[in-house]
Amino acid sequence: MLAVLRHRAYRRLFAAQVVALVGTGLATVALGLLAYDLAGADAGSVLGTALAIKMVAYVVIAPVVGAVADRLPRRALMVTADLVRAGIAVSLPFVGEVWQVYVLVFLLQSASAVFTPTFQAVIPDVLPEERDYTRALSMSRLAYDLESLFSPALAAALLSVTTYDGLFTGTVLGFLASAALVVSTALPERAAVTTPRAGGAYARATAGTRLFLGVPELRALLVLNLAVAAAGAMVTVNSVVYVRDVLGLSAGALPLALGAYGAGSMAVALVLPRVLEKVPDRAVMLPGALSLAGVFAGLGAVTAAQGGSWRLPALLALWAAFGAACSAVLTPAGRLVRRSVAPGERTAAFAAQFSLSHGCWLVTYPLAGWLGAAAGLNWAVLTLGSLALGAALTAVRLWPASSTSHVHAGLPSGHPHLVGARRVRAGWRHSHGHLADGLHAH
Repeated sequence: MLAVLRHRAYRRLFAAQVVALVGTGLATVALGLLAYDLAGADAGSVLGTALAIKMVAYVVIAPVVGAVADRLPRRALMVTADLVRAGIAVSLPFVGEVWQVYVLVFLLQSASAVFTPTFQAVIPDVLPEERDYTRALSMSRLAYDLESLFSPALAAALLSVTTYDGLFTGTVLGFLASAALVVSTALPERAAVTTPRAGGAYARATAGTRLFLGVPELRALLVLNLAVAAAGAMVTVNSVVYVRDVLGLSAGALPLALGAYGAGSMAVALVLPRVLEKVPDRAVMLPGALSLAGVFAGLGAVTAAQGGSWRLPALLALWAAFGAACSAVLTPAGRLVRRSVAPGERTAAFAAQFSLSHGCWLVTYPLAGWLGAAAGLNWAVLTLGSLALGAALTAVRLWPASSTSHVHAGLPSGHPHLVGARRVRAGWRHSHGHLADGLHAH
């Protein structure tokens, strides 16, 4: 899998992604400490609101990126986003009010919503070979998982010699290093947009979403995102509740639980490049999503149990299973987007995937927290487990076994399959274009 790093352009872009992720991880720890300084016992509420603001920024800003990114130089767009993020990180240590934290978090995450979809759309052009691109997706998944494990450890080490303001300095350096690496990378020419985007600003901003609604495989990916978000929210929001309240363990056991989730995700990401050379994406992603229901059932048993030393190993195994199943769905997702749209529409499609997937998290994050607090963990497990199962079964129905979207990117523009896909999009424009223009005018 590491062989893909022989590609100079990809190697630099991957390094930019890694250093930016580390900077973001340091900022996450520093924001928690800053929130405690500003709000004391209400720090959890502040962080929860900041997390919701992050999701809103992703959902709102990414479609706008999809509307304008094909008109702007991609390298300049990513570098500008990095510089904006660095500038905001410089400002964070100087805030004195909670509302200022919220404003800066929104701006910071808006810049991330510009950088990430643009970055994701560039990689297929840098690595046109399917095998290399699959390896790159696994490398990206590993980078996210390793960051979740490495950044807290790095933050702890830095806090032993500096205050949390020093963590923001690390964040700034990470974004500046990312910008420098992107500047030094020669990107291939952007593919031309095969279908001109008609209508006003609203129509252009929703072009990526219409791509998702017009292709069966991408409609399936949309609901698969919901299944993953249900499982991920359960882990992210309620891990501390399981460790401290259900199992009665110290806070030191929390990194162990989160590490189990990351280990499961990384294990699958490591083996997927070889697996996907032999089986189609559908044979990996759908079983991964369906298995989430079984993991939720096991979690229900742990939640209902009144005691027993077996519960901690069981919880770690379940968290690892959650990580593995989510990775089986998320890692090939880029392949599916790449194959399902024409090269000139990739930025819009990746922006839609970014926005729609985080829209799912925006639903499941509060659901996991509010249900767990108000009705108990059993109800949270039942509700989110049912949501994951329903989404997985819907994806099975939406994604035809005789899928042909895998040839979209390589077909000539006049091929009947592409013509059919464009007719779906054109029909949507015909029926909704006047409404979109009217909304824009008002």
